[in-house]
Amino acid sequence: MTDVKEKTPKAKKISLGVGGALVELAQEPERGSWANPLEFVLSCIGYAVGIGNVWRFPSLVYRNGGGAFLIPFVLMLITMGLPIFFLELAVGQYSGLGPNEAFTRMAPALQGLGYCTLVVILFVMVYYMVIVAWTLFYTFVSFMPKLAWAYCDNDFNTNNCYSGLQEIECQAEDPETIFYNKTCILAKKVCESFGFLDGNVTHCIDHDGVVPLQPTRVLSSEEYFNDYVLGLRGATWEHFGGIRWELLGCLTLAWIICYLCLMRGVQSIGKVVYFTALFPYVMLTALLIRGVTLEGAGDGSLWFITPKWSTLESTGVWADAASQVFYSLGIGCGSLITLSSYSNFNNNCHRDAIFVTFANLGTSIFAGFVIFSIMGFLAVQMDVPVDEVIKSGAGLAFVAYPEAVVRMPAPNVWAVLFFVMLFILGIGSQFAGVQAINTAILDVRPDLRKYESYVVLGICVTCWLLAIPMVFDGGIYLFTLMDWNTASWAILLIGIAEVGVVAWCYGCNKFLRNIAEMQMRFNLLLRGYWWLSWVVLAPITCLAVFVYEICTYQMPSYGHYVFPWWANGIGILIGLSTLAPMPLFFVHRFWKGPRDRSLFQPKKSWGPATGKNRDNDSSSTASLKISQPGEDTSQKDCV
Repeated sequence: MTDVKEKTPKAKKISLGVGGALVELAQEPERGSWANPLEFVLSCIGYAVGIGNVWRFPSLVYRNGGGAFLIPFVLMLITMGLPIFFLELAVGQYSGLGPNEAFTRMAPALQGLGYCTLVVILFVMVYYMVIVAWTLFYTFVSFMPKLAWAYCDNDFNTNNCYSGLQEIECQAEDPETIFYNKTCILAKKVCESFGFLDGNVTHCIDHDGVVPLQPTRVLSSEEYFNDYVLGLRGATWEHFGGIRWELLGCLTLAWIICYLCLMRGVQSIGKVVYFTALFPYVMLTALLIRGVTLEGAGDGSLWFITPKWSTLESTGVWADAASQVFYSLGIGCGSLITLSSYSNFNNNCHRDAIFVTFANLGTSIFAGFVIFSIMGFLAVQMDVPVDEVIKSGAGLAFVAYPEAVVRMPAPNVWAVLFFVMLFILGIGSQFAGVQAINTAILDVRPDLRKYESYVVLGICVTCWLLAIPMVFDGGIYLFTLMDWNTASWAILLIGIAEVGVVAWCYGCNKFLRNIAEMQMRFNLLLRGYWWLSWVVLAPITCLAVFVYEICTYQMPSYGHYVFPWWANGIGILIGLSTLAPMPLFFVHRFWKGPRDRSLFQPKKSWGPATGKNRDNDSSSTASLKISQPGEDTSQKDCV
């Protein structure tokens, strides 16, 4: 054997007297920590503020009555989002552990809860990085002199393809023509082909009056995304198609960049987040300045903030608000517990939770003005109302915005800025997920801390392999299936279980005392708010939204393609797999015994992150050798 000091230079070697014997304690390399509190805050912002703030929040506002959506969103944020966000930060900071170890020590019977959060974040990382790969793809093609998504002269384009730029070129030669069937044609002839007597570029004329000219047309940017980027044409679940090599290359590059940013663990994350958390705001500001100078920007922004109060009567609006709170803040995924576990024990995570939560809200609103100002411009250019331009989901970022940007001066510049911003937002959100899995492994196997870069490499390679099916021609179907069932209905139950472990099993008052140990003391009103939120409001809100989502659950689809029953079965199994660790570990613990209240009470190893909680489990944190009195241990090896 070699001496421990030689094998692990950073290991600590401690000798203790135990019963007349000398105990030689060789600890594994210490857990890392944030260099300063700012790194932790920026890491939380980088994790919580992501692509969803740019396209998902504005699309939900569009779907749910404009500015009226902010009312249920803010209420859900206060009653459910912020309480769970702060709870996760406090658990991680107090224990200095990842979610699996923290919840195991708080309530052994619910050991599986931590693993549930890890399964969720694993699935989210796998499919979320596919979106990041799309942003990389668009970033690269944005450097091409000709932006291919703006034209209908590509091999993959159909006769229904519509190019706004090519129509402008047509009307420059003859104002009475439109771009139809991939060519310039007189609007009158198009109307006649539909059985009308006459017409112009906007309307067809018949005996019964005037009707709008609305030929079947698909935006060139939409065909580009579906038929070229995704390679979707003709693909089904039964005929999944071949691999999209360009997307595979982008996916591989994205994971390589992620690994390089994380290879040194929390130390490297702390430095990278200064860029990934702050630079997107520079990009958003530049895009907003450009957006508000465009024609129609005011109409788009006004549409964004104008409430339609009648929509608040729909329970679906409140369910969408709740799902967006979970999606936007990233609660219930274990990542926040992981990030805060590296904080100083006396860090004011209460202040951090409030700041990050409302910074996330402000970013969503800020991004909404950016997107809707550009959508207002596109509505003017296409001569349609705003609510007929805006797409939901990926279409907002990869169809509507590319369509708008080609109509601006210097389109390549604005396209590059937009997609680089999306890439940075996306990659920044991945850091916390990878670190959550990494921390879970190192908490169980502290001896691997000296090989942390290899652990991170293994996580990145595994996620890369799992994502490869989503860069096939039919990969968007699997992507939709995972997005539909992963961070949706199942995560609400995880949120209930998290609050239940802390507020009901462990004890809300005891947890508030633990928070006070970390030098965070509340007045009576604030203490009452947290107690009420954790014991009553958060679990009831999560449960109500879960029941609604189950009662109104719809099978996933993409566009007009409805998935076969067996694919939907796979999707439901994906959702159930995120919950499976809870009952499995409960049965395992119950079978092993003891079968009493101790299963729901904290273990002796639970305690503050001051070294005590790590030393209690000697089998996983230290190597011991007991020497007799007088025996020379200075040159002895540790077993």
